[in-house]
Amino acid sequence: MFTNNDINFEALKRKAYNGRWAALEDGIIPLTAADPDFRTAPEIEQGIIEYIKDGYLSYGPFSGLPEFRRNVAEHFNTEKYGNFTPENILAVNSAAQGMFLIASYVLKPGEEAIILDPVDFLFKKSVEAAGGTITLCPVDTETGNIDLEKLVSLISSNTKLISICNPHNPVGKVYTKDILKKISEIAAAHDLWVMSDEIWSDIVYNNKEFYTYSSVSEEARKKSFTVYGFSKSFGIAGLRIGAVLCNDQEIFNDFIEKSNFNSTIEGVSTLSQIAASVALEKAKPWYREFLNHLQTNRDLAFNILAYSEILHPTLPEATFVLFPKIKNNLSSEEFARHVLQYGKVAIVPGSERWFGKGAEGHVRICFSTSQEILEEGLNRIIKSF
Repeated sequence: MFTNNDINFEALKRKAYNGRWAALEDGIIPLTAADPDFRTAPEIEQGIIEYIKDGYLSYGPFSGLPEFRRNVAEHFNTEKYGNFTPENILAVNSAAQGMFLIASYVLKPGEEAIILDPVDFLFKKSVEAAGGTITLCPVDTETGNIDLEKLVSLISSNTKLISICNPHNPVGKVYTKDILKKISEIAAAHDLWVMSDEIWSDIVYNNKEFYTYSSVSEEARKKSFTVYGFSKSFGIAGLRIGAVLCNDQEIFNDFIEKSNFNSTIEGVSTLSQIAASVALEKAKPWYREFLNHLQTNRDLAFNILAYSEILHPTLPEATFVLFPKIKNNLSSEEFARHVLQYGKVAIVPGSERWFGKGAEGHVRICFSTSQEILEEGLNRIIKSF
């Protein structure tokens, strides 16, 4: 199911944008945006077909279809130690939109959010869109560990939000229950909100336990939002479907109201919600095979790069990206340009634009493709020097 023969390259060249096959010249291998090269699960395809057979595409409930909200709640409760009801779930048109909505709800212009460094650029963008200011808390790029003493020292009277990425993109760290509990205690001591981006929480290796943030303590339940999406685990990024979760119903109702998910101003495509709901109901076997394939690819990519002279990788606990350190004297941007020009491989530079100041000296390499494409791409990178 996840061999090179299962990849439809013609379809990818027509449809896979965002720095991937459709956005690049022929002959270039994209190991860039975190999006699988494989077609989505047949159960999802069939679910979409079944839904539109009667020809009706009517309005759905503005905050989400009942089956969508139920399935997301059950998924978190059974897989991630959550304690959510369907009423704790809001359908949004991507995890990214969820992040922007939360920042807008929590922050007034000029107020401060602490985000990790490095981390995906959307954390910074969402705070800036809300008129907030950014404070960076360092993450060890080798281990993924957060400097909690530094985190406490960064909190000021103007701080309102701590945003975490778990599992961490791009380092691939899964934060333990103990670490999350400590973050919740810090947040509670300073009366701060916490936003936990958990879009990668299905792509966790070696059966490592994953705890959704709000599950770790009573403090974590009280002033937190969780963001989730389907683009990583089920390959439906183009359907733009995600969820915001919150255990405090009074807060959540206010959030839904102020985010305009109470009328036709907002709301998510019912077709996208059906696809996501079917994914959780019927496509788990497909997902488990995909996860096994990814773990094999992770180990392969790590071993190839570990013996190279140009990159020093660490083994991610989650995600399907590697974030190796550059061994030569090139900057992240220079390294990525060199590999594109001489190796015909596109990768993401660890530049401030994409991941923050702490990412410099690294590159991000996506491995959610076939073993053949991955090996060819990595060997091209190594041989380009």
